[in-house]
Amino acid sequence: MKPSKLWSKDFEPDRMIEQFTVGNDRELDLRLARYDVQGSLAHIKMLESIGLLTADELDVLTKELERIAEVIESGGFEIAPGIEDVHSQVEFMLTERLGDIGKKIHSGRSRNDQVLVDLKLFMRDELKTIAAAVGRLFDSLQTLSDRYRDVLMPGYTHLQVAMPSSFGLWFGAYAESLVDDMQILSAAYRIADQNPLGSAAGYGSSFPLNREMTTRELGFSTMHYNVVAAQMSRGKTERAASMAINTIASTLGHLAMDVCMFMCQNFGFVSFPDEFTTGSSIMPHKKNPDVFEIMRGKCNRLQSVSNEIALLTANLPLGYNRDLQLLKDIIFPATTELIECLDMCTFMLGHIRVNEEILSDPRYDYLFTVEDVNRLTLSGVPFREAYRTVGMQVQHGEYTPTRIVEHVHEGSIGNLCNDRIREKFSDVMKVFR
Repeated sequence: MKPSKLWSKDFEPDRMIEQFTVGNDRELDLRLARYDVQGSLAHIKMLESIGLLTADELDVLTKELERIAEVIESGGFEIAPGIEDVHSQVEFMLTERLGDIGKKIHSGRSRNDQVLVDLKLFMRDELKTIAAAVGRLFDSLQTLSDRYRDVLMPGYTHLQVAMPSSFGLWFGAYAESLVDDMQILSAAYRIADQNPLGSAAGYGSSFPLNREMTTRELGFSTMHYNVVAAQMSRGKTERAASMAINTIASTLGHLAMDVCMFMCQNFGFVSFPDEFTTGSSIMPHKKNPDVFEIMRGKCNRLQSVSNEIALLTANLPLGYNRDLQLLKDIIFPATTELIECLDMCTFMLGHIRVNEEILSDPRYDYLFTVEDVNRLTLSGVPFREAYRTVGMQVQHGEYTPTRIVEHVHEGSIGNLCNDRIREKFSDVMKVFR
């Protein structure tokens, strides 16, 4: 049987036109293959329930789709030359093997809602994978925060030495920041977790489709009820996911920048084994933080994804438009790259070395001025008078720090509240289970 397009009407488009419009969609569609079969299995079960397939036809189609699923999982699935996309390939394989029975599978749906189902299922899994990668990084940061909770380090404002911080506070700050990022990721997941199947080309179907059934079969928590709204979700799902990618990448890029700076000899706060750094072709002493520099660059680039999707989807008319095909070019690589960055960061932090003697350097003496102002205030000296007293000592070179830090309030050096931060993270992670 000669492959043909689902929309074929006894003519073929110009080859140059086809190459331009299809682009690299076949390659990207391979990532959707398992979801296309999953959606089709749910769809045919529903078709049998409303009388559009017999029980025998359902059985034959189900077994063949399961065989195709096995080919996909083994890595042997390909989209043949002349076939437009993954949806056409699956239907062609069914029709080639089963004849007219295979032609019945498309009843009550359009490629529009078929693509939407595939993308929703794909994005749902990708967001779960991102959540798991964030979880691993969160656990690593919390472990390090607990381990170094009592090790002080300089805190900065305006890149000037400011007040005492701690490695526990630093690691823990990024852990809690990820909690906020996960709130946005969970919102994107909820948007993806809605069934569009049955919206067809965006205006429903005259078949008595059971959309509640396919929602259950595909494990969606709810459906896009309005069929036009279902089609409008194409692009919105990707946009929501890109915003979550944006905010996670922002946190990760910020952390990468800190590590690059703290590895610098002028800081010397952290280091890594030699095999985790790179050298210079001319300077024998160099141990460069290339991993974190590449991570920083990738995270900065990932933050452009939401803007790219916003521009691509801006002011499109109601209904499906072919522009939306290009969303896959943007979002598919982005999810992969973010997961790789998260896992690399977790791996690197597993080998980080903390300099526990930083504050023995006299350059950090002024870190303790606020501590000494507060100590005078607690003894009864008015705050402004205490501030002036210590300030004049600094001004005249007479300041000697006490180097005592006593922070006890929630979230401070002496009371990190990591247990409560873990609870917050655990609560938001429930969305992905």
